[in-house]
Amino acid sequence: MSKKKKVNIVYSTNPDYSYDFDESNEIETPEKSNQNLYVSIDRKQRAGKEVTLIEGFEGGLDDLKDLAKLLKSKCGVGGAAKDGKILIQGNHKQKVYDLLLKEGYRAKKKGGN
Repeated sequence: MSKKKKVNIVYSTNPDYSYDFDESNEIETPEKSNQNLYVSIDRKQRAGKEVTLIEGFEGGLDDLKDLAKLLKSKCGVGGAAKDGKILIQGNHKQKVYDLLLKEGYRAKKKGGN
């Protein structure tokens, strides 16, 4: 999957003009073994419904979404990924914890049960 960069220049009369993309904004994702992820169950502001919350992810948004997609597909449920957090619908704390360890992340359970 290639992502196209948005260019704001429509036309340039300079034949030697080159489009410079500022790629320094990309956050480099540390290795899996250097990430401390926390797995917990959250019920706040969700009408009593449970979600499995994974916090502490450091890195780019694409890597966060890839990890969320893997966890959602393995658990067979929906969810979301944003702001360094992953939400998995339902109580899948143990399963997510095991999957993170299997993938090579350092994970810890947070909260009771």
